[in-house]
Amino acid sequence: MRWLIGLSRAIDAVNSLIGKAMSWLVLVAVLVSATNAIVRKVFDTSSNAWLELQWVLFSLVFLMCASWTLSSNEHIRIDIVNTAFPKRLRDGIDVVGHTLFLLPLAIIMLITSLPFFLTSFRINEQSGNAGGLPQWPAKSLIFIGFALLFAQAISELIKRIAIMRGVIADRHAGTGGAHAAAETEAERLLAIAKETEPR
Repeated sequence: MRWLIGLSRAIDAVNSLIGKAMSWLVLVAVLVSATNAIVRKVFDTSSNAWLELQWVLFSLVFLMCASWTLSSNEHIRIDIVNTAFPKRLRDGIDVVGHTLFLLPLAIIMLITSLPFFLTSFRINEQSGNAGGLPQWPAKSLIFIGFALLFAQAISELIKRIAIMRGVIADRHAGTGGAHAAAETEAERLLAIAKETEPR
């Protein structure tokens, strides 16, 4: 089990590094979008390459950061239902969810996106818009993103099973991600407001 936990930590570290680096592309996308809008309004001109770059940057952030989001326990779940269950059941739901839903989806996407990318790469597929960007680099992001997500799903399974067996502690226990942190902060502020309100 020790080498599996080591593998899980390595996957977490790689996906965290990639996610943090790619998250800066949100700022780049905003700057590209703003510059493109200003140039279009002021100079009455535009570029299909700059327009397409915006959705490529969005795709980079979305696909490359998905595995980091899963690792950080910030993925979407129904918190109201999830927090009502005992921890052991929640851990079991995570194992079943990753095994029966996330891993098969990632495998299907890997199998289907690889030929999708390779065909585009082989013909050096270009944009259908004049002056647009090549299409194959963007199509490669689907395969890369789901490869990272597949690896992270394996890491999450290893961690969840190790937690259920008492081998490691759950570093997300009681946090529930950003949503629960926001609820905790709201409760703290309400308590302060009640203490300071005039009687």
